[in-house]
Amino acid sequence: MKRREFLKLAAATALTGCATTPSKARVVVIGGGFGGATAAKYIRMWDPSIDVVLVEREASFVSCPISNLVLGGFSSMEEVTRSQDTLERHGVQLVRDEAVGIDAAKKTVRLARGGDIAYERLIVSPGVDFLFGELQGFEAAMASGRVLHAWKAGPQTVALRRQLEQMRDGGVYVLSIPLAPYRCPPGPYERTSMVAAYFKQAKPRSKVLVLDANPDVTSKGPLFKRAWSELYPGIIEYRGNSRAVGVDANTMSVKLEVEDVKGDVLNVVPPHRAGDIAAKAGLITTNNRWCDVDWRTMESKAVKGVHVLGDSTLSAPAMPKSASMANNHAKIAAAAIVELLNGRDPAPVKIINTCYSFVSQREAIRVSSVHEWEPGQGTLIAVKGAGGVSAARSEAEANYAWNWARTIWADSLA
Repeated sequence: MKRREFLKLAAATALTGCATTPSKARVVVIGGGFGGATAAKYIRMWDPSIDVVLVEREASFVSCPISNLVLGGFSSMEEVTRSQDTLERHGVQLVRDEAVGIDAAKKTVRLARGGDIAYERLIVSPGVDFLFGELQGFEAAMASGRVLHAWKAGPQTVALRRQLEQMRDGGVYVLSIPLAPYRCPPGPYERTSMVAAYFKQAKPRSKVLVLDANPDVTSKGPLFKRAWSELYPGIIEYRGNSRAVGVDANTMSVKLEVEDVKGDVLNVVPPHRAGDIAAKAGLITTNNRWCDVDWRTMESKAVKGVHVLGDSTLSAPAMPKSASMANNHAKIAAAAIVELLNGRDPAPVKIINTCYSFVSQREAIRVSSVHEWEPGQGTLIAVKGAGGVSAARSEAEANYAWNWARTIWADSLA
């Protein structure tokens, strides 16, 4: 074992050997994505006297933003993969393990490999998990390897790209989209565009069939539809109000409420809910899916002392589940926790969401919004007249998209 690895293991063992109260304030963060990594980093930046421990089960961070370009063959997994070890330069202590339980009364986090970590404040940023049971046959179809969701960037992204490469020219790629809310509202339509762009170059007789459970494109609809009609005529077929209720890997079909639709590659995205640890910890409050929070601090409304970030939250009005929002949630929580641990009252924070979507290899579109605390409504609301969408797709927006991605990766992890 290398000396550096030994020292990290020793530090983790010291943290988890017994869950005694730390000598100074300790914040434990579960999940090292756009929410958790940002929160861990910024707490240390804003108050180095606070101990911060980040619990993350994955060996590295893989970005969902830009990953649709990997499916189109226009980027690589290496380009969207980052190390969380860089957080150590800020004094964040990394524990490579899975959080399997939270005892809010004792203020401890239980780890899969054994041992507890004590905390003064806890941040939970687990992303989403999926309601596989709402699609008949989905788990068996996914276990067969023939049907993928690829809605968490990583191994399934690689597997779906391989399926697209192996598909015959003249085949049909089927993308099934769940009812909103789901992670990244424009994400399915960007994926539609990237796969169509790949087909246009490499498999011009192939088709993209979009089965959308929603009545229409949920984000940047006119911009996407114009791009599809101008760039990919005859390649993309879009069907709204087409909710999947089941999947059959043997017949390679998606079962709708009124018919079965067959394809050569089935990319079925199930409905979402807050990540597993949020469910186990009793943080879910709404529709058995989402965690309601105080938007001034991101503190859970169900469990005191626990702050929930990102896609797991019950979204405020007009707030998307996006990387940009998770990054902003983290800064709200970090600022509030620093204030609370120093005996001060936190102040509400105004936040900005920006989301870019590629419609071709070199062109993109954008939507943005500003959200601020509204005391009368007790939530964050979208500021009227702020934000908006791109006037049209352009190479300039694509350049901005790449710059945004590199900036948020650095802001969260560098």
